[in-house]
Amino acid sequence: MRSLLMLSVVCAGFVLQTAAQEKKKGTGTTIESRASLRQNPYRELPLGAIRARGWLQEMLLRQKSGATGNLDKLYSEVMGERNGWRGGDGDQWERGPYWIDGLLPLAYILDDKELIAKIQPWIEWTIKSQQPDGYFGPSKDYGPEPGLQRDHSRDWWPKMVMLKALKQYYSATGDQRVIQLMTNYFRYQLKALPSKPLDHWSFWARYRGGDNLMMVYWLYNITGDAFLLELGELIHQQTFDYTTAFLERDMLATPGSIHCVNLAQGIKEPVIYYQRHPEQKYLDAVRIGFADLRKFNGMAHGLYGGDEDLHGNNPTQGSEFCSAVEMMFSLESMLEITGQVSFADHLEKIAFNALPAQATDDFMHRQYFQQANQVMATNKMRNFHTNHAGTDLCYGLLTGYPCCTSNMHQGWPKFTQNLWYATADSGLAALVYAPSEVKATVANGVSVTFKEETNYPFREDIRFTLTMAGKARFPFHLRIPAWCKNASIRINGEAWKQAEGNQVVKIERDWKSGDVVALTLPMHIFTNTWHERSISIERGPLTYGLKIGEEMKLVKNPNPPGSYGGEEFYEVRPTTPWNYGLIETGRDQMEAQYKVEQRDTVSQYPWNLENAPISIRAKARRIPSWQLYNEMAGPLPYSMTYMLESADEEEEIMLVPYGCTNLRISQFPVVDRR
Repeated sequence: MRSLLMLSVVCAGFVLQTAAQEKKKGTGTTIESRASLRQNPYRELPLGAIRARGWLQEMLLRQKSGATGNLDKLYSEVMGERNGWRGGDGDQWERGPYWIDGLLPLAYILDDKELIAKIQPWIEWTIKSQQPDGYFGPSKDYGPEPGLQRDHSRDWWPKMVMLKALKQYYSATGDQRVIQLMTNYFRYQLKALPSKPLDHWSFWARYRGGDNLMMVYWLYNITGDAFLLELGELIHQQTFDYTTAFLERDMLATPGSIHCVNLAQGIKEPVIYYQRHPEQKYLDAVRIGFADLRKFNGMAHGLYGGDEDLHGNNPTQGSEFCSAVEMMFSLESMLEITGQVSFADHLEKIAFNALPAQATDDFMHRQYFQQANQVMATNKMRNFHTNHAGTDLCYGLLTGYPCCTSNMHQGWPKFTQNLWYATADSGLAALVYAPSEVKATVANGVSVTFKEETNYPFREDIRFTLTMAGKARFPFHLRIPAWCKNASIRINGEAWKQAEGNQVVKIERDWKSGDVVALTLPMHIFTNTWHERSISIERGPLTYGLKIGEEMKLVKNPNPPGSYGGEEFYEVRPTTPWNYGLIETGRDQMEAQYKVEQRDTVSQYPWNLENAPISIRAKARRIPSWQLYNEMAGPLPYSMTYMLESADEEEEIMLVPYGCTNLRISQFPVVDRR
């Protein structure tokens, strides 16, 4: 880790230290948690304290060499020097901040000087743009395309994204200019919001005000300025009332009721506000919201039908890339505040299934929408709420709407940043699992390093090795996922505890360098039921999809110049059958019906058909009536097995992790056993 970039912020006993402050004062700086906010069980570590290793590091390196590290060249008309967030006359809205919100954590997690240098002009211009009244950012809003001026020059929404980026920049560098800018801007907001509320210029800010509120509370924990609490109340009042909407239970049952990304961002707002008003109704609202989202719109990849507004749970409805990364960030934020295992489980479900499936291996192209049952990814108008010249399923830099081109970059870096947390009892917590290494302070300033070695989510074993000077007593928290029936924990080779799922286990002991904690999370095959009584095959955090032969071809955009999709994109077509129904299986027959096969090694890049580290053999029969419709899997046959016609021949099919596929069936009809 770069010593000059080490930062520590302390809230509720979370000691985070700035190396520069240590050198000057000889001690770390402690900022006590503010009594007006609830004490959260976990706190995010400084940006750069957690390093990715293994396959996760490979994902980040591919982002660097792919679109994330090169978007200023690949999308220069928007992300180049003309961008308004660099002082130019181009895009002054969300796209520049979106990119920086993902590029910045990537740069500091990789400790990459080239990427850090690429970020710096954006940060410097933003900080220097602050005006005497506290406003910052571009003075005119030219909208999403250069030259397209709009009549809302001070839209609140894009500032929310840049505030998130500035918070991360402060976490990595300790630059006090960020604190001053936010303080001045929030004073400006407090004065301006009564006459120009969040939805004054656009409706986006009203639905996404939770991001604004989160930054206000973060700053309050640092400065203690009382006006921030007043501002927080005002922002909450002007933000869409997710609490009531979830508790009344109508919105998520109604197609078209809310935009998919607004929901992904806004679902955390009741939990953010809960920090100021710790009333059970806010937690209940979000719990009910997730349950209803799953019931009426949910899909096997962990997301929901939203293309772009809510559109039900048919597995051929689209799910937007922005929804994936924003829902991940919401879950990460809520996990830190509540410590609820369900949020971590859901985070892994999206990260290990939907996220890798929606971008190409080189992270140069992406889909705007993905389908849980996706048998063709071609240029075709489909039954989506919003179509963009038919390019939404194609893999391209600019297919669909370009917001995802700018916003897709935050997924893996922020996932890495949320693998580990500081704890309120002066320890460390591993709440989400992937190969990594963390450096932190525990037990009143003792420096420790944990190395996490694992091939999770493809394997069951996770090994934590501790390095430290001397000895110290501190707690180490480990999450046991809800899907795990009986985890085992060993310390230095000796059995320590067996633990049922859906809990956080705390190991508190006297630690020394070289101690090893081995966590085993036995995975079993299970099913979930979805639209038309279809089922998904799942094991641990992974959903499995039918392995379909794929033909990927780069094509020129046939749409008129200036249409959505850019100059070219990839189409993917199947080369093998896909219309299979799984044979009905009782719970006691799962092991006989589904055979797990593992490769000897896990590839450095596991997320494609060639490298899939694990697969499942299953028995199935084809359903002749289930054919293509509009270059999609046709209407899903209802799984009333004795009425569903299927072929006489029983076949063995191969299932692979959803995240390894471009084409798949992940929600299968069920046919009778003969």
